[in-house]
Amino acid sequence: MPMKFRLVIVDDEPDMLALLKRSVRLHMECDIETVSSAAAALELFQQESFDLALVDIRMPGMDGIQLLEQLRRQDPWLTVIMMTAYGVIEVAVESIKKGAYDFITKPFEQDDLIRVLQKGVERSRLLRENRQLRQRIQKEESFHDLVGVSPAMQNVYDTIQMISKTDVTVLITGESGTGKNLAARAIHALSSRSASAYVHVNCPTVPENILESELFGYQKGAFTHATHDKKGLFGAAEGGTICLDEIGEIPLSVQTKLLQVLEDKQIKPLGQTRSVQVDVRVIASTNQDLKAKLISREFREDLYYRLNVINLHMPALRERQEDIPLLIQHFVKHFSALYDKSLKGISEDFLRKLTLRRWPGNVRELANTIQRAVVMSSGEILSADVSEDGAPMVSGEFQDSSLYSLPYHQAKHQVLSSFTTRYLRQLLERSEGNVTRAALDCGLERQSLQQIMKKYGVRSDEYK
Repeated sequence: MPMKFRLVIVDDEPDMLALLKRSVRLHMECDIETVSSAAAALELFQQESFDLALVDIRMPGMDGIQLLEQLRRQDPWLTVIMMTAYGVIEVAVESIKKGAYDFITKPFEQDDLIRVLQKGVERSRLLRENRQLRQRIQKEESFHDLVGVSPAMQNVYDTIQMISKTDVTVLITGESGTGKNLAARAIHALSSRSASAYVHVNCPTVPENILESELFGYQKGAFTHATHDKKGLFGAAEGGTICLDEIGEIPLSVQTKLLQVLEDKQIKPLGQTRSVQVDVRVIASTNQDLKAKLISREFREDLYYRLNVINLHMPALRERQEDIPLLIQHFVKHFSALYDKSLKGISEDFLRKLTLRRWPGNVRELANTIQRAVVMSSGEILSADVSEDGAPMVSGEFQDSSLYSLPYHQAKHQVLSSFTTRYLRQLLERSEGNVTRAALDCGLERQSLQQIMKKYGVRSDEYK
C-alpha cells in the first residue's frame, strides 16, 4: 500500500488554516499538519518529516521567505509552495529564486489551489523515488546493466530515471564503448512502454539504398523485389521504443523523412499514398560531433534540435576512474561464469595495471581485455602482463613450459589462435566495428577479413 504524502500548512490566520485544511482533505489523500508561525514550523520539522509545505509569505516575526530558506537548509528535497497576496508578485518570484517550487496568489480558487498542490505532490513523489533509486544503486553498484557508483554515473542514473517517466525524444552522446546502448535500453525498461517492443537499429550497417524501406516499410509492388507488404522497423516498434544508433551516419534523404516522423508522428511506407500514424518513442545515439556535421551540412539542423530535446551524455572511462575496479570485478565474475572458470579473484598487480591504464575504447575495451584474460587464464587468481598498447598477455601465455610439452602443430595452433583473436579485437576496436575500415587498416580484402573473423568467432557488432 503506497505511503500517504504529508503536508504542512503554515499561516498566521487561524481561519485560513482551517479553510485550507478542509479544502485539501476534500480533494486529496494526505496527512495534514497546520501551524500558525514560522517558529512553530521549524520546531515541527525538528520532530517530523514532510513531503510538501504550503507557506504564507506575510507572517509576523520570521516571514515565509526566511522560513523557506531555513526549511531548504534542513531538507533540500522538500517541495515548498508559497502563498502571497495579490499585487506582490515580485516577492513570489524572489521565493522561486530561493528554492520554492511554485506560488499561488490570494485570493485563489479552490481548483487552482488543488492543481498546484497536486503538481507539488507529483514532484515530491518523483524525488522520493529518485532518492530510493540512488540508495538502491549505491547498495547494488549497478543499474540496468550499467555498473558504477561514481558521481558521473550517479548523474546518468538520475537523468535516466527522470526522463524515463516521459515520452520526450532523447539524444544519447558519448565516445564509443561508453554504454550508450545500455542507457537506451534502461530508459525503455523504466518507461510505461516497457511491455512493448524495443527495436535497436544500427544505422551504419544498413545500406543507404534500403535504409528508408527498412525504417518505414513498403507496399507490395513498390519496387522490383517488393513481393509483399512490409511494415518496417518503426511499425515493429509500435507502442514501444526505437533506438537509432549512430544517427550521424544516416543520409540526408532519410534525415528528411525522419524529421517528418518526429514532427507528425506519421510514416509513409514506400509505394503507399497515405501516411500511417505511429506511436513510437525515439531515442538516438551518436559518438560523433553532430554540431560539426551541422556546419558541414552533413546533418540537418532542424532534425538535430528535434532529436536533442533531452541530451544524455555518457562519460568516458577516464572521467570515472573510480569505477574501474568495480567494473573489473563485474566482468571477471561475468566471464568466469560464461566460460566455466573457477576464478576467485584478481592479482593486485594486474588490478593496479588495469586501473592506472587509460582506456581509449572505454568500458567495451576494458570488458574485452578482461574477457581475453579470463579465456586464457589457469588457476584461481587472474594475473596478466599488460603490454604498452594495453593488450593483456596472460602470465606465461607464450613462456609457459606446458606449451613446449605439446606437439609442435598443437602448440603453434594455440599461440596463433591467441594472437589472431587478440589482433582482430584490437583492429575492430580501432575501427569501432567498421569492417571496411578495419580491412583497409590491416591490408586485407574485406571478404578475407570477414572469413578470418568468422573462423575465430569475432563479431564486429560487439565494437559498435
